[in-house]
Amino acid sequence: MRRRTLLEFAAAAAVIPIGVRAQGNPGTLTISMSRDLQGALDPANRLGSVEANILKAVCPGLIAFKPSSFEWQLALAKTIGLEGETAIAFELVPGHQFTDGFGEVTAEDVKFSYERFREKNAAGKLPTYAADWEALDTVEVTGKYTGKIRLKSASPMLWATVLPDASGCIISRRAMEQGAYRTDKPPVRVIGAGPYSFVEWAPNQRTVLRANPDWKGPAVTFREIVLRPIRDRKTAELALQSDELQFAAIDPQNRMSVAKARATKVLSHDSINMVWLGINTQKKPFDDLRVRQAIRAAIDVSQVVEGGWNASATRADGPLAPGLVGAWKDAPKRGRDVALARRLLQDAGLMGLSARLTLLNMPAYTNAAVVIQSQLEDAGMKIDLDVQDSGSFWSAGGGDRGKELELSLQRFGGKADPAFQMQWFVSAQIGEWNWERWNDPEFDRLVHDAAATNDTAAREKLYIQAQQRMDASAAFVWLTHETWSYGFRDWLNPAVLPNGDDLSLGSFTRA
Repeated sequence: MRRRTLLEFAAAAAVIPIGVRAQGNPGTLTISMSRDLQGALDPANRLGSVEANILKAVCPGLIAFKPSSFEWQLALAKTIGLEGETAIAFELVPGHQFTDGFGEVTAEDVKFSYERFREKNAAGKLPTYAADWEALDTVEVTGKYTGKIRLKSASPMLWATVLPDASGCIISRRAMEQGAYRTDKPPVRVIGAGPYSFVEWAPNQRTVLRANPDWKGPAVTFREIVLRPIRDRKTAELALQSDELQFAAIDPQNRMSVAKARATKVLSHDSINMVWLGINTQKKPFDDLRVRQAIRAAIDVSQVVEGGWNASATRADGPLAPGLVGAWKDAPKRGRDVALARRLLQDAGLMGLSARLTLLNMPAYTNAAVVIQSQLEDAGMKIDLDVQDSGSFWSAGGGDRGKELELSLQRFGGKADPAFQMQWFVSAQIGEWNWERWNDPEFDRLVHDAAATNDTAAREKLYIQAQQRMDASAAFVWLTHETWSYGFRDWLNPAVLPNGDDLSLGSFTRA
């Protein structure tokens, strides 16, 4: 959102009423999720969108995304607005209660929920999503329901990817101290004040959310939402046809056939996610720029995308999708140059190089990896495919294990502001999500400065400069931003955000 639009929208949203409770319809909605829960159901240390979608339904923040939109509306806040460039004043709606008897939501809970993003753990590490609140100085409590979020600098991403998203979720300090929000010690407890309560997690079977009778906002449509982990999308499509599911992610290339099924509709859109081949810059011989350039030169991105996504997605030439602030329109659109790849390997004395490509066990990625394997072998490299299930794959690049990673086929979800996409590649993310282990202080500075200004033109310039440094490193071979597709029953109105990964579970309704 441009700065002027953001300021006008913030002023208008500050007077939107919380809404009138509508009569909810009983019933259960069963939907698929791409994998089972992993890691903590903790806003600051979640793994990804699977956990985030649950958190937003159970633990809303001051504001929330409007259904199927990156615009926002009030949630637990009665009013919220900017005061100058570096302060956000808020007032809570009185009477919102945490579940399980953990008391009323107050400004002290807002302070705890947001300031903990900047606190290191016993090992001296910041939370996984610390960068979302990098601009935070302190949350000043001015009354039981009022406060000011004071920032060290401007931070436009707060309105687009933090406050209405999982990093803006408000949780209970007392519940956290009593072991809530963890998935490693059953029973799992997620204490929130949202439209749904977390009632059950049966690993590899289901997660169950139930309508919260104490919720003060607009009533939800469904009494219960059951989330079933189904990694294979063909299985999900069959379950949709048999009405075991009422909403499921489907392969975009199958969307036409799914749409022909009885009482079924399809929703599909270009995504803003990132899929790329990453190269570990700290592991020999991949620390040699010539080797990374050789790998990049040997790959035909268009063929890889065709092989993996069957013409249902287009190629990418950078991390930021078209339409986002900072999208690099003039990014190099390289073709394949096997002769150059061979010369670079010869110069490095590494003809016959062997490498291991680690990837997630999903059809699009395994098909793309086979194409990459063949293309690199044409250039004289021997590639072994290390195909892993999600539980193993998503820890492959972290900690000491990540030091041994060589090549990886990665996929990260995107958000409405480029600060979210770019934060994972800074040096502070080495050992976490910077699996390329790429360390460039100038890149870090550019990304930091771009996130700390409301000047859109300045942000554009800074993000393009940052992407130019990524390109010069040859540590990233961008493949696609993907296309997302969902199939659903024709009586359902789903609420899918424009990036395709994020769902507003509390806003699913009947058509």
